[in-house]
Amino acid sequence: MIGSSRIDISLPQLSLILGGARSGKSALAERLVRATARPRHYIATAEAWDDEMRARIAQHQTDRGADWITAEAPRDLCAALAAIPAGAVVLVDCATLWLTNHLLAEADIEAETSALLAALAGCAAPVVVVSNEVGWGIVPENALARAFRDHKGRLNQRLAVQAGLVVGVMAGLPMVLKGAIPEGVL
Repeated sequence: MIGSSRIDISLPQLSLILGGARSGKSALAERLVRATARPRHYIATAEAWDDEMRARIAQHQTDRGADWITAEAPRDLCAALAAIPAGAVVLVDCATLWLTNHLLAEADIEAETSALLAALAGCAAPVVVVSNEVGWGIVPENALARAFRDHKGRLNQRLAVQAGLVVGVMAGLPMVLKGAIPEGVL
C-alpha cells in the first residue's frame, strides 16, 4: 500500500472502480490518485441529509488528509469536471450518489448520463470514478428501486466502455476487468 509517497504513475483519461458497499473501492481509487505526481482533486457527490451522513463525510475527509482539493457536486458534476486544471488528477466519489440525486430530482437520466460521459472525455485531467455495482442482489420490490438499479447498470456499462481501466473490488481485492493497474499501486 502506498502512503503519501508518489511513484508518478500514468492513468488513462478515465478509470472506473466498481464494487459493493464497503468493498474497498474508494480506498483503491484513492491509492491510484495518490500514486500520481499530480495535484489531487476530489469531487464529492454525496449530500449530508442527517447526522450519520455528515459523520461519514467528515470521516472520509479525515481519512483522505488535507492535501486534496475538494469540490461538492451532488448534481452538477459536469461543471466540476470542467473546472479541473490540466496537470491535475481527479477522483469522483461516487457515480451512484450522482445518479441517485438526479433520479430523485426527476431529471432526464439519459441526457444527464450523456452529458457526464462527454464531460469525462473532455476533462483536462485523468479522472477516477467510483461506482457501486448494484446488479448482484435481488430484484427490488418497488418501481423506483427497480428503475434505479436499471439506470445504474446502464450507467456503469457506459462508463466501462469509455474507461481505459476498469477494476471490480470485492473484499478489498481488486479484479482487473479492463486495462491494467499501474505497477507499484497495490
